[in-house]
Amino acid sequence: MNAYFRLMRLDKPVGIYLLLWPTLWALFLAADGWPSVKLSIIFVLGVVLMRSAGCVINDYADRKIDQFVDRTKNRPITSGEVLAGDALKLFFALVIVAFILVLFTNVLTIQLAVVAVFLAILYPFTKRWTHLPQFVLGSSFAMSVPMAFAATNNSVPDSVWWVFAATIVWTVIYDTMYAMADREEDLKIGVKSTAVLFAQYDRLILGLLQIGLIFIFIKISEIFTLGIFYDISLLLVVILMIYHQFLIKNQEKSACFRAFLHNNYIGLVIFAGIALSVTQ
Repeated sequence: MNAYFRLMRLDKPVGIYLLLWPTLWALFLAADGWPSVKLSIIFVLGVVLMRSAGCVINDYADRKIDQFVDRTKNRPITSGEVLAGDALKLFFALVIVAFILVLFTNVLTIQLAVVAVFLAILYPFTKRWTHLPQFVLGSSFAMSVPMAFAATNNSVPDSVWWVFAATIVWTVIYDTMYAMADREEDLKIGVKSTAVLFAQYDRLILGLLQIGLIFIFIKISEIFTLGIFYDISLLLVVILMIYHQFLIKNQEKSACFRAFLHNNYIGLVIFAGIALSVTQ
């Protein structure tokens, strides 16, 4: 049982938080206040289930290459603790339960959920043929945004896509930091990533993406008429981003991984700013 727990990465909940924050951003913005208890339960449980499913299918896809990376060589499938076939069964079970939850919403949300599942399955395989798997991961995570609006209002207004874009850009930023920790091994075994693509320009490009993300966050404030609490949250986010740049300045593995983990606080701070602004 412990092996399946680790396979779903329930022992490392940061991934749940990174998916949860944009979902909560969208739920509160869509409701322009407190979201319903029903939708809150559906989406929080859905986040846990789909993040777990994503980890399982990722480890299944990477089962032949994880053995060559120090950080991943002891994952349950690669180490033989969990059979590949059993992992696939677990993946489909998690997706089915998550899909049952979506059935308690509406047709539009169900349709968007199908796209989200497709992207979740696609992501781990994109590392073989493109240097931009982080964009696919970001798109997968960002699908919770239109889903939240669809479930709340049975529509997806144009304003949603700014929050969608913010989620993608943020995901690319923190997952590139994550990939920087594995870059040496990835180059040896031929795995592609934005960290490999950006190479020696990684800090510069991440800095430009961080600046772009701030401008997107400002646009979100304008569109949804957010208040002073959100403005304060943006100032805190700028400070956090500067700290992350400090962490990755030498491209040192453990520091890059810490920067990845610390991005959780950006999601939290933005959520606090949105929640305090729309519930006043």
